Amino acid sequence: MPRAVATFIALVMIVLSVGWTSTAARAAADDDAEVRWSVVPADESGPDGRRAVEIDVDPGEVVEDHFAVRNIGKDEVVFSLTAADGFYNANGRFDILAADQESVAAGTWISVPETVTVPGGETVVVPFTITVPDRAEPGDHAAGITASVLSVKEAEDGTSVGVESRIGFRVLTRVTGEITPSAALAAVSGDYDTSWNPLRPGRQTVTFDVVNEGNTRLLAEGTVSAGGQSVAFPAEGESAQELLPGDTRTISVEIDDVWPFFLVPTTVTLTPTVLTMTDATESLAPVSADVIVWAVPWPQLILLAGILLVVGAILWGRLRSRRRLTALIEGVREEARKEGREEARTESTTASAS
Repeated sequence: MPRAVATFIALVMIVLSVGWTSTAARAAADDDAEVRWSVVPADESGPDGRRAVEIDVDPGEVVEDHFAVRNIGKDEVVFSLTAADGFYNANGRFDILAADQESVAAGTWISVPETVTVPGGETVVVPFTITVPDRAEPGDHAAGITASVLSVKEAEDGTSVGVESRIGFRVLTRVTGEITPSAALAAVSGDYDTSWNPLRPGRQTVTFDVVNEGNTRLLAEGTVSAGGQSVAFPAEGESAQELLPGDTRTISVEIDDVWPFFLVPTTVTLTPTVLTMTDATESLAPVSADVIVWAVPWPQLILLAGILLVVGAILWGRLRSRRRLTALIEGVREEARKEGREEARTESTTASAS
């Protein structure tokens, strides 16, 4: 066996680079071989403009669909095709299980060919089948389909490393039955960051978990209120976090201009939105959770202590000055009284002598 091949087999590492189609097909590229491609949902004739496959199905139903693999490079490429369970990572981005992880849910419902060969510059439409189990639970089930290529790259130590690059799209099936959307808040906590300028308020960070307790996808939106301030999440320009059934997502919100009053009442209000297969939305009843955040006004207390010391010193100085003045006046009076008594004795002696 050639040394390069043996090294490859012994030291293969699978590094997954997954892209997911959005408003337009995104292309993946291998820098060495110039392999570039895209994968999007399609009909029998080619890409049909869908960003993902989202369908309503009944338990036991079998659905036929298609996707298109486009080879943007010049050379013919054999792509490996995979279907696997889908999930959202901690950053809220959709992904599927790695090649060495076994699917146990919706990824097992999808049947795709093992490979597809696509000539350079051409697009091949690939059929796939979704077979829903008879006892599939109602609600949303996420999976994904990818097309990947495996290339060999040289690591810094000179060894050969296998790198799998893949790109694909989301497959979401909603099984008919009793749909029960539900969301909850958990693990609500807060932390206060003091501004050491006593004339400026501080910043409060509120962290909490959004739990999807229902069987549909949800968007996590809402507000956090503290110290008279209210901040919406997600922030302006950010996308709302999407949660699959059973998901828990940790969210942190920063609130500026919060004055420390020892105890800062804080309220998190979640207004979850239910997503449908037609991109319509439905808002659920708001869910709230309260927490008290400990915020000691150290800068203000130090400033107050300093002011009290200065005022106390001034008052003490005035008191001492008044006492000295009183003592001085009393001393003058005592001298006057002594002189008066002396004069009286002198006059009495003079009168007796006469």
